Amino acid sequence: MLRTALCLALGATSAIADTYSRIGSVDALNYTFRVTLADETDEVAAEATIDLRLVSDGVTEVRLDLVGLSPENGRGMTVEAVTSGVGNPLRFAHEANQLRIQLGKPSAAEQRIQLTVRYRGTPASGLRIGPNKYGERTFFSDHWPDKARHWLPTIDHPYDKATGEFVVTAPAHYQVVSNGLLLEETDLPGGRRRTHWKQSVPIATWLYALGVARFAVQHVGEFDGKPIQLWLYPQDRDAGFRDFGEPTRHSLAFFRERIGPYPYEKLANVQSASVQGGMECASAIFYGEDRVKGQGALARLVAHEVAHQWWGNAVTEGDWDDVWLSEGFATYFTLLFVEHAYGRDQLLEELRTSRKTILAFEEKNPGYRIVHDNLSDMSKVITSHTYQKGAWTLHMLRGIVGTDPFWTGIREYYRRYRDGNASTDDLRRVMEETTGLDLSWFFQQWLYREGIPRLRGGWRYDAAAGQIEIELAQTQPGPPFRLPLEVGLSRSGGSASRIERLDLAEARQTFRIPVPGKPASVVLDPNLWILMESDFGPR
Repeated sequence: MLRTALCLALGATSAIADTYSRIGSVDALNYTFRVTLADETDEVAAEATIDLRLVSDGVTEVRLDLVGLSPENGRGMTVEAVTSGVGNPLRFAHEANQLRIQLGKPSAAEQRIQLTVRYRGTPASGLRIGPNKYGERTFFSDHWPDKARHWLPTIDHPYDKATGEFVVTAPAHYQVVSNGLLLEETDLPGGRRRTHWKQSVPIATWLYALGVARFAVQHVGEFDGKPIQLWLYPQDRDAGFRDFGEPTRHSLAFFRERIGPYPYEKLANVQSASVQGGMECASAIFYGEDRVKGQGALARLVAHEVAHQWWGNAVTEGDWDDVWLSEGFATYFTLLFVEHAYGRDQLLEELRTSRKTILAFEEKNPGYRIVHDNLSDMSKVITSHTYQKGAWTLHMLRGIVGTDPFWTGIREYYRRYRDGNASTDDLRRVMEETTGLDLSWFFQQWLYREGIPRLRGGWRYDAAAGQIEIELAQTQPGPPFRLPLEVGLSRSGGSASRIERLDLAEARQTFRIPVPGKPASVVLDPNLWILMESDFGPR
């Protein structure tokens, strides 16, 4: 996900302290949402059928997230009935934005049940109903990060992934797009149409998508036998084709080759009134309606959202504390696509720009860590650091282990956790297994610790000893970082003709390097592998 206005202890977090009370005894397997929309009202009439697996013995209650009716603004959902799979009515309580359903008798472990919830209401959030930029009425979901609960009864947390279906009845002058594959379009009496989409790969609730509008739909071919589609406002049909066609194919091919198979049944690029930048809904990416200009300038945005189909969508963080596994990954894999498409110099230029963003954030937010600690305010779930420092962490990991071992580890991480959940510790273990390196120190200092290294020092040439002497001091607060640091030596003042590696791990260290003569220059980190601020030169 990219938004245009983004300003925003070692080890895994304890599940006991999680600010979201999880339901370890219940696992959602599939949601089927039957939704009726109209032009005369913003009220949604809906029925959700939920297939569940009861993990343990003795479960007597199922809890779902669903925002109730607010007496202040009249928005929210009212539950009319809950029934079992065979149609028997069940007792329920809808309080504090949670729907608690009594099952009647205790469950047996691994028991499968089906519940149907009939409800209606006007969403306060989660589903934007209103005019697009051309003044035409539209309906677009906006579930990030935990807003599906405003109109869909779900276990609204990234740890619980499920397959799903949308069966939408709406006025026939609209087209409907959602996740997965289109199963049915049937015109009904009274100028209405029923549209049925089915997502057969499990995804987190924030990735469910629904777009209902007057669209121009283009089928622009296939990728590995899977359709690529464009869903655009009719007024932007030609511009959208120019913006999305080539970047979509190019980035899909790159990520498939480097990471593994594309995980979903189609890929649709959808112009939407519910987002500003991009939203990585699984198999149906939403792009801000104003982004479509026909100038062919969306390559990086498209690459970022396509990268999310692998990272965040297929491999999903099991907890919001690890959201960098989604946004940091998508940001760095966009940079890897840039390196592939435009060359390493362009990669380095964008890393330098990213570093400026990180330093500015550090100045205003000292103490901020990439891996959160049971964050309770979901408005702060992402910041620029989640994207930029997360991406830099992956870049530094690549520098530590080497490019080829990095890709080996990435492919194994994807293979192992595809369609499931992962944690930062899971990533660390995979990278350690595939490289044979102990990386606990690396993950601790870059992800569980605040700050970045700030180096001060210089170098001098000792002709009598035939060496240069390098003095470095770490001046940032807290203990020193461990930095495998490259130094570039040049005889002519151009690019480094010799690379030496220093292991900086103390607050102040002196290094001596034999040289045949005085170098024209000595440069720290000439290949830009370390995120740091430095003041270094000759003495």
